[in-house]
Amino acid sequence: MITLGQARELSSPSMRQVVKNTRFKSLCTVAALSALSLAHAQGPQSPEAWYQDGQAELQRVLAQQTNTGRAKNIILFVGDGMGISTITAARIFEGQLRGETGEENRLSFEQFPAVALSRTYNTNQQTPDSAGTMTAIITGVKTKAGLISTNQNTVRADCSSSIGQALPSFLQQAEMRGLATGIVTTTRITHATPAATFAHSPERDWENDTNVPDEAKALGCHDIASQLIDNEIGNGIDVVFGGGRQFFVPETQSDPQDGRPGGRADGRNLTQEWQDQGSQNQFIWNAAQLRDLDINATGNVLGLFSRSHMRYHVERDGTDTVQPNLPEMTSTAIKLLQRNDNGFFLMVEAGRIDHAHHASNAYRALDDTAELSAAVRAAMAMTDARDTLIIVTADHSHAMSMGGYSTRGNPILGKVVLNDDSGNPEPSPDLDNNEKPYTTISYQTGRGFIEAAGGDSRYDFPADAGHHDLTAIDTEVDGYHQETLVPLEIAAHAGEDVAIFARGPWAHLFSSTHEQNYIYHVMRHAAGFDEKE
Repeated sequence: MITLGQARELSSPSMRQVVKNTRFKSLCTVAALSALSLAHAQGPQSPEAWYQDGQAELQRVLAQQTNTGRAKNIILFVGDGMGISTITAARIFEGQLRGETGEENRLSFEQFPAVALSRTYNTNQQTPDSAGTMTAIITGVKTKAGLISTNQNTVRADCSSSIGQALPSFLQQAEMRGLATGIVTTTRITHATPAATFAHSPERDWENDTNVPDEAKALGCHDIASQLIDNEIGNGIDVVFGGGRQFFVPETQSDPQDGRPGGRADGRNLTQEWQDQGSQNQFIWNAAQLRDLDINATGNVLGLFSRSHMRYHVERDGTDTVQPNLPEMTSTAIKLLQRNDNGFFLMVEAGRIDHAHHASNAYRALDDTAELSAAVRAAMAMTDARDTLIIVTADHSHAMSMGGYSTRGNPILGKVVLNDDSGNPEPSPDLDNNEKPYTTISYQTGRGFIEAAGGDSRYDFPADAGHHDLTAIDTEVDGYHQETLVPLEIAAHAGEDVAIFARGPWAHLFSSTHEQNYIYHVMRHAAGFDEKE
């Protein structure tokens, strides 16, 4: 075991330069800085305070009691692309936004008593996509990438092979049992994750009627948007909030926000059909209308707040009159669903975490993860853990890496800064073997570095993978796109396990490394669905 004195000797400026020029750089530096972290990871806390904190945590866990009552309500939060590294970095990011060092912070759901891991692979892919993973979560059956709530016997984009292979979703089963149901997302409502809750399709890209081949239409396959409206289970989904207006209105109708034509070629106005299904049903398209809703005098509500995906959180806030934030949509959905005395099921997706990662834009990914944390916090405040099961998980991870031995409190989006021999931050960032600074966060794949490109959902910045001289670059701005190792059109998903956090009835059933489809079976058991059959 290396001693603290040896660690300091190894990490001195002269020795560090020697280490950089040897094959043993990684081994020596890891050992030295790990030992140093024992000395000054404490920050302002004393050794006694750390010990007391540990004892308090132990007592908190010992005091937890198992809840085996029926879950009247279930809320499933999905952070799309929210891997473990994203959670850790977002925890620090959120804390640093409040002026803290960040490492000690906890996201709202990190306080839940039950934590487990979810194995995310698809039946045909080691690294999964959102269609196959969300199908597993919401139907209890793993399937192939690209399939929306149909089983693995389906051939992707082959309508004939999907006939008879549909998998009922938990949302549909909740509707059949008289529960209120809702969907909230920051993506198009027809995108893979929300789509799996209500639609069945051999192709995740069949979001609109113009995307479905004529041959598939002739065989009886329907686009995902129309399936939301044509759903004949129960009294219909009570609340739907998200983006994707273009797929719900015909080409002959102008968008209420920007005047552009709708996207449907079949002439159907699905927003009007939604309203026609109930005398009090409402369609809304902006945040002002959402805030003006009379909760007690409205039927089912369809809110489509963007033509396509909603903007990232950093681009909208609580004063936005067009696009509401995720906590606001979540809170309003819960208020609407709580009108049903039988209980409710709500799925909430922070879908643009994934999109920011695809663009190698960590700021937006972490910021949207912090927004998810705020939405979970709002749900916690509005529900009772005695009868409401809240689950927070991800469909898959992303290959965002966090490393570099930065001093505690270093900006999570900044350049790596080491500690000196006295345990204080060095005056300038650490340099790699090519004498260039580097950031704590990077990506395995993607289009790579760009300085403040705006970070929108379009991947219209030039591919520029590799390591650049970041000396004069501000890596902490929201438009910065981190460097990547492998140049690809967009950053790819990652295949490692993701976390499951839970509180409420039967949350303790999450206690191990589980196959992803297990989440559905816990929800079903907690809701008592098995007892009613």
